[in-house]
Amino acid sequence: MKQYRHLYFDLDHTLWDFDKNAKVTLTQVYADFDLNKKVHASFDDFYQKYLYHNQVLWDRYHKGFINADDLKWKRMWRTLLDFKIANETLAKGLSAQFLEILPTQKEVFPHTFEALDYLSQKNYQLHLITNGFEKTQWSKLKNSGLDKYFDKVVTSEASNSVKPNKEIFEYALIKAGALLNESIMIGDNLDADIQGALNAGMDSVFVNHIDVVSTVPSTYTVTHLEQLKDIF
Repeated sequence: MKQYRHLYFDLDHTLWDFDKNAKVTLTQVYADFDLNKKVHASFDDFYQKYLYHNQVLWDRYHKGFINADDLKWKRMWRTLLDFKIANETLAKGLSAQFLEILPTQKEVFPHTFEALDYLSQKNYQLHLITNGFEKTQWSKLKNSGLDKYFDKVVTSEASNSVKPNKEIFEYALIKAGALLNESIMIGDNLDADIQGALNAGMDSVFVNHIDVVSTVPSTYTVTHLEQLKDIF
């Protein structure tokens, strides 16, 4: 087994439970904007359509087809279009409030703190590589209490690159003063995290929270974060 020293984590969907936090946030936004009177549908219907468009647009962002600003408001725009509402001002208003509230949420996956405490006590250097936005990701880290665990935090916005491009991984290695053969990527996204690590020649741990069929080879696979103790 390799002697890893630098562990690079993804944040959203790996440690910080984006879906749960987004649902709480959207519940508030939905109420504040009286969307039930505009879309004439249940919140759950609205939320499921939002999740779909959010995933599609994040995939496009990963592949460099859209920029961060487009992602932020067009996921709301596309969701509203499903309810035959073509209102750019409303979409941008929803987006602004969503992004203000979302980072204040604190829900993380089970065993997150236990795993990070364990790894810290074993003197691993813990870092983040995230395709999220600089201000938003730092706010999530601080509000959830995760910030104390990480030495270097690399966002796509600050690095001017995006997972799965190898450049963001190379930037992260340089920033931490880490060697490739002593580093490993830990994340839930097969394209951004696991394929990204492959592109950079880095080992990886696929965090398969939702038990999907893997289409990209990873060095290790876990189904919950407590299993990281079996690897490290």
